[in-house]
Amino acid sequence: MTIMETRHILSKGADETQAFGKHLARHLKGGDILCFFGDLGSGKTTLIKGIAEGLKIDQKNVSSPTFVLMNIYEGRLALFHFDLYRLEHIREIDTIGYDEFLYGNGVSVIEWADRLGASLPEEYLKIELEHKTLNERAILLTAIGRRYQDLVGKIAAVRGKIS
Repeated sequence: MTIMETRHILSKGADETQAFGKHLARHLKGGDILCFFGDLGSGKTTLIKGIAEGLKIDQKNVSSPTFVLMNIYEGRLALFHFDLYRLEHIREIDTIGYDEFLYGNGVSVIEWADRLGASLPEEYLKIELEHKTLNERAILLTAIGRRYQDLVGKIAAVRGKIS
């Protein structure tokens, strides 16, 4: 696993975080994997709502699937939304056919991806969110693998203002 490229983005509110997600979604394709890291309330689900909107999914239907491990949303591409917050044992994820979704034709977004440990995919876009102030969030994108280096390069023009 090689870290190839990193970008920092500052979001000044939930609207900007969603707008960035929508922008990111324009560049996603089937089979892409986005792994989210960050504390409670750091904006993971907010960013995923923006991605959903960019994939032509009504973001009002998107919520963190905390109690079921995964939700599926249909749009331009299927969105497989995993939330591993309550995952106690990594083998629990096997009960939902994790690999079939992860390496399928949709886009996989994984909240609390740190819970995967050694089972993290070999290549993915790592998205770390961090509180800066009450409304501001730092978003750190790290490309793990060539596909994601290309992806980060495409969205790098977003620096500063998110629209």
